[in-house]
Amino acid sequence: MAIPAPPESSPGAPRTRWERAAADDLIVTELYRQYRTPLLSFVLRLTAGDRQQAEDVVQETMVRAWRQAGQLDLAEPSLMPWLATVARRIVIDQGRRRRARPAETGDVVLENVPVADRTEDLLRKVVVAEALQALSPAHREVLNETILRDRTVNQAAEVLGIPVGTVKSRVYYAIRALRLVLAERGVSV
Repeated sequence: MAIPAPPESSPGAPRTRWERAAADDLIVTELYRQYRTPLLSFVLRLTAGDRQQAEDVVQETMVRAWRQAGQLDLAEPSLMPWLATVARRIVIDQGRRRRARPAETGDVVLENVPVADRTEDLLRKVVVAEALQALSPAHREVLNETILRDRTVNQAAEVLGIPVGTVKSRVYYAIRALRLVLAERGVSV
């Protein structure tokens, strides 16, 4: 059965784009009816039997035929060679896209990936931060300058504007107070 000739070649040819679109729809509908089964068989071989992919390729081929309906040579005895070429190119393009992308992984692979458990470190930081808040402002200030900012006693004394001996004694008593607060919270130092 032949594909109907485009209405443009018949005497009352459609003049509006709506009429041309309707004519293109008729052509593609007939193409689909005639060539769907043999095209699907051809594409199934190209996709190694993947029926879902093959059906997607056939559908995309028909969409491209619809877009090119006005340029198809309906005088040919068969449009199967043109459709097969389009389908083969679609399959090739899909393969290239898959190879260009990194392989997808499922949740199973992610579940087995070892992850460092930083929960203990985080809890320790929270407990120490809370313990520091329990210290006097002078003790917090001297520990902040010497331990957290890694300054020497002389540098801390200069920044805080207090004598070096005062810094030393505050550090000593601040560390003792911090140990006591941490012990009260069940943290051994």
